[in-house]
Amino acid sequence: MTSGPGDSRWNETVGSVVRLAQELIRRPSRGGLDDYGPVVEVLERWLTVRAVPHRRLHDPGGALVGLLVEVAGNRPGPWWTLDACVDTAPYGDLSRWTFPPDSGEVRDGWLLGRGAADSKLAVSMFCHLAADLAQHRDEFAGGLSVLLDADEHTGHFGGVLAYLSDPGTVRPSGVIIGYPGMEEVVVGGRGLWRATVTVHAPAGHSGSSRTVVSAVSRAARLVGLLDAAPLPGPGGPSGFPLGPKLTVTAFHGGEGFSLTPDRVDLNVDVRTTPGFDAHAAETLVRKASAELDAELPVRVGTEITEVACWPPFRLGEDDQPAAALLSAARTAGLAVRAKTAGPSNIGNLLGVHGIPATAGFGVPYEGLHGIDERASLAELPTVYAIHQQAVANLLNAPHLFPK
Repeated sequence: MTSGPGDSRWNETVGSVVRLAQELIRRPSRGGLDDYGPVVEVLERWLTVRAVPHRRLHDPGGALVGLLVEVAGNRPGPWWTLDACVDTAPYGDLSRWTFPPDSGEVRDGWLLGRGAADSKLAVSMFCHLAADLAQHRDEFAGGLSVLLDADEHTGHFGGVLAYLSDPGTVRPSGVIIGYPGMEEVVVGGRGLWRATVTVHAPAGHSGSSRTVVSAVSRAARLVGLLDAAPLPGPGGPSGFPLGPKLTVTAFHGGEGFSLTPDRVDLNVDVRTTPGFDAHAAETLVRKASAELDAELPVRVGTEITEVACWPPFRLGEDDQPAAALLSAARTAGLAVRAKTAGPSNIGNLLGVHGIPATAGFGVPYEGLHGIDERASLAELPTVYAIHQQAVANLLNAPHLFPK
């Protein structure tokens, strides 16, 4: 694209972004539920027609987990990555939707359907940006990858893991993640430490004359101890704007009415900060578990199994790729703020590998992960132009796409 908003070629490209997104929405790709082949094949056909290099990504077991687009300039230089997911959240209660989740219809300026906001419109936009860039290979150094993750909503993040472990890829200098929302660019996030905590007790019969403290009662007591555990607030030496947070997110054990179980498993999710890291999170949970075992002793002590651990991350506004995206947005007249988010995202995983990332800057949306998901199209030309300029800035070719 070599024109700007209002130009007929620009409008044609924006229309093409919408049409491809519609096709993607009409191929259900719910994480862990649907076959990803049909939605990936739509993208492969589109990219092949435009001679944009691409290839599939697979996990160690051979399952399809993503599609990688790679556009190289004619000189060596840093590579940058745009990332968006082609899988989606499940539909939820279909009776509450006012249109089919795989609609793809445009109504009153909104693109309708699951994935419209997260993140099939971004997938389409990033593919178009790659096709734009492929027409200017002689004008920039380095390259651009577009990672289309088909295993994000499962929580396995198979696409990004396959990308990072692929020996044929160039390690990116930074990643822009295509989540929706125009008000802010996420430049940081709390980390996480997750564990399964197994609480034991002797099994018994609920009608027995012998009183036994069951695993359910012991687990409930542990939940109380964890909920009451003190946590530091935001700030501290690092100046991180959020404090840590601990949540028990699952409680599994027992069945029926007559038997008391001999074990209950808890899922514990701790959102960490520079001042309260994974070690501090584990120490807190182990202290509460030890207190439980001392207060209500049993033969088998409480067991803690770590499940996941990501560090917090935070970029300065002058760090790339945040600087390029924020600069392009502000040059376009938008009052976009940099935000450190409470929820974790793929930026945390990338941080483990020393790769800086931003998340979020897309069109306004409603119903993300919920009922009647939709994405606003009125702002799409502006969002596209800002990402286009950010990519040009990152490639040290600010005039790559003439206005």
